[in-house]
Order: sequence, then C-alpha cells, then structure tokens
Amino acid sequence: MKKSTLLKAGLFFVFALLFSTASFAQGKPVPSPRDSVSAKINGATITINYGSPSVKGRKIYGELVPYDKVWRTGANQATTFTTTKDIMVEGKKLAAGTYGFFAIPTATNWTVIFNKVANQWGAFKYDESQDALRVTVKPVKAPKQERLVYKINSKGFSLNWDELSVPVKIK
Repeated sequence: MKKSTLLKAGLFFVFALLFSTASFAQGKPVPSPRDSVSAKINGATITINYGSPSVKGRKIYGELVPYDKVWRTGANQATTFTTTKDIMVEGKKLAAGTYGFFAIPTATNWTVIFNKVANQWGAFKYDESQDALRVTVKPVKAPKQERLVYKINSKGFSLNWDELSVPVKIK
C-alpha cells in the first residue's frame, strides 16, 4: 500500500512539473519573432517573410549589422522575398519566384541581393554565385523603429529599423 501511494505521489509530482514547465514556456516572448508582409504591386503579389529583431539599446548599423558584409536582413532564418509575377526591381528584371533576401550595407549605399537559395539559416552559407539579382539603393534617415519591419507600397518596399529606411523600387 505504501509503495502504491509513493508511486502515485511521484507520478503526480512529475506530471505537475512537466505541466508547469510547458505552461511557462508558452508565455515566454520570442526575441526575434517571425513576421511577414504581403501586398500587390502592378498585379504581382509580393510577400516578405522575416525574423523581426529589436534594437534593445544596441548600435545597429556598423556594429550589430556590420558594414561591407552580407547580412540576412532580419534575424535567424534568412528573410525570403516572393513575387508571383516577373517584376522590375530598381529597373532590373527579377523573375517570379521565392528568393533569399540579403543586403550588404555601407554608411552611404546598400547592395540589395535576391539569392536563388531561399531556405537558408542566416547568411552563413550564402553563395554569391546563386544571386539572381543585385541592385544598389540609398538608405534614408527615418523615425526610430524599435523592431525591424518591412513595408510594401505602390512604389516598392522598404526595410525599416532603428533610424534608417532602405527603400527599393518595384514596377
């Protein structure tokens, strides 16, 4: 009888521990949650899926996001850019499809990259030979944006984070 009671108490304790751990894990905020934005531009549906990190008091450009190096334009899994139709990006043709979206930031200009390998973790295995398109854009000063966000409008899209907006024209 004593063994049975001890066994039941032990099982109850283990179950309670597992349940409470699972409950607490559900409420924990993700540091860089996945987000996406989608809209139509000239008949093409554009979708951008990205990890959305926060500034959290850090210096972003030139430090967390180093200059002159390929960046995944978000957090964790590489950002993806999908277009359902062929489009013109900054005057250059990009075929319909899904791409890994990267950039090489500098203090004055950014090289925006659409890479044929969409499913990548970060930029660790980024291969320049797989680039479908590279264009150069000029970032502009913008109001403080704590969390990285992409916005799509009738002229294209922009990456907005910290005090910078990086507009990319699409037709």
